Amino acid sequence: MTAKLIVLATGGTIAGIAGSALRNDYQAGAIDIDSYLEQVGGLGLDAKFAGQQIANIDSADIGPAEWNALHAATLAAIADDSCQGVIVTHGTDTLEETAFLLDQTLPCAKPVVVVGAMRPADAVGYDGLRNFANAVRVASDGEASGRGVLVVMGDRVFAARDVRKVRTRGTDAFRGFPRGSIAMVTPSSLEWFGAPWRVGEAARCGWHDTLPEVPIVYVHAGLRAGELLRQIGDTARGIVLAGVGEGNMPESVRAELVRLRTAGLPVVRASRTGEGLVDREPEDDANGFVAARALNPQKARILLQLLIADGIDDPSAIQTAFDGR
Repeated sequence: MTAKLIVLATGGTIAGIAGSALRNDYQAGAIDIDSYLEQVGGLGLDAKFAGQQIANIDSADIGPAEWNALHAATLAAIADDSCQGVIVTHGTDTLEETAFLLDQTLPCAKPVVVVGAMRPADAVGYDGLRNFANAVRVASDGEASGRGVLVVMGDRVFAARDVRKVRTRGTDAFRGFPRGSIAMVTPSSLEWFGAPWRVGEAARCGWHDTLPEVPIVYVHAGLRAGELLRQIGDTARGIVLAGVGEGNMPESVRAELVRLRTAGLPVVRASRTGEGLVDREPEDDANGFVAARALNPQKARILLQLLIADGIDDPSAIQTAFDGR
């Protein structure tokens, strides 16, 4: 049976044009969704598409306005009885953040697949059409639902919770942590590595058009409390620390964060390293800090924003949420 898929386009490299097959620089979001689906029509995919242009920009510019429109359109697509799955085309720089945000705020009723490309459409070795064909294979598969939002890049399928961009160039630029890929995919085959784990699950967090301000502070050698305070500013509702090692920080910074936590700001310790768990340490109870566990700083920020927006600001309740992600 031919699947009907709704494609929500936001721009990025997958819709980018360089003007030369050999140039390194290019314009992201130069191809509109109707033109892109015309190209896709020549692939012979067993699917019918309905496209909607949410934005057509570099993903570095993605923010609340685009997220609001994308979330609303995805909810509408999920509610459409004729729609089997949703594909979101997106730039790779912030793809993991958009995917995680959708993952936390959408029900797991139908497949939602986010896909991008590392090379523009007129580059030698353009990977966008293959990635898109793979996304169609995943979004058309009944076993894709009940797994949360998925990301398809480089013949691999990742869960939104795990996926992260780890390279600036090359088509093998995404990896999963703590799980690696959860499936291998080609345009003609799909091999899942396990059963769905979120079957019938509702959205984990509510949707809010405006999210509270939560800065990420990057720890470096020589960071002092004054610099920390300048980065946080006066309007922050919470703080994520991209700490050294397992979420560590200088003692002067720790003392200032304890003071801010006592004043009511939730503080989450994450790590600036590429991979690794940030577990609770003995001092976290006394300090009132939260350990980010497997979430990197950018995903920890999104989860903390969602929790605060939902009225959750108690450190123990926040920790429970992080432990469950």
